[in-house]
Amino acid sequence: MKKTNFSAFGALIIIFFFWGFVASSNDILIPVFKKALNLKQDKAQLISVAFYIAYTVGSLIYFAISGLLKKDLLKILGYRNGLALGLIISALGTLLFIPAANQSSFPLLLGGLFTVGIGFALQQIAANPLAINMGDPSTGNLRLSLAGGINNVGTTIGPVLVSFAIFGGLSSGATTTLNLQAVQTPYLFLGAAFVIAAIFFKFSSVPDRLTEETENSGGNIMATLKYPQVLLGMIAIFVYVGVEVSTASNLPEFM
Repeated sequence: MKKTNFSAFGALIIIFFFWGFVASSNDILIPVFKKALNLKQDKAQLISVAFYIAYTVGSLIYFAISGLLKKDLLKILGYRNGLALGLIISALGTLLFIPAANQSSFPLLLGGLFTVGIGFALQQIAANPLAINMGDPSTGNLRLSLAGGINNVGTTIGPVLVSFAIFGGLSSGATTTLNLQAVQTPYLFLGAAFVIAAIFFKFSSVPDRLTEETENSGGNIMATLKYPQVLLGMIAIFVYVGVEVSTASNLPEFM
């Protein structure tokens, strides 16, 4: 039985925390930009759409590049380097919040969120198999569940911290005079955290390669899709995330 590499796994779950923190914090932007730019509720929902559609686009780009290279892209870059690259891409996305706020530009905001999501897509493609590979594969689901728990911690505290950073308090009446520049600060701090994490992962003990046995058992993606549990699982996750995200992003409007 392969022992769990707790030091490397402990470093890896930082990434899972970031995913939850950012994803839930984006919901704070919906009422902010809706009020500041006089957006209708349906148009304001593009904030969530831009972020989550990036996961699909990023995955398709990844598979397209891997197909052209005829080799898994992460086997070329290395999994640790893939994590670092994904963090840098997300950090670049946060920089777009500066012109988005200064120019009150909704397209720039969407572009920033989309870029952050593209980076997250690459991070997820690298982090999930790494979590499974950092110990006995038969207990990989336990490590993923633990990482998911850390993700939920980020989901819980993200909106609270971002609300305080933008509004100065959860019950403040500052929304009536809110300056969009207030949005810049928390996301620039987040971008700096992404860069620091990228440097950390570049020189960390997180494995840069999967074990040879794991790499050789990947198989062909089209062959994998023939299993009904894979297709049904994809549909289940699609529906679940759709319900989860749409509920959270519309809750302020209903309240």
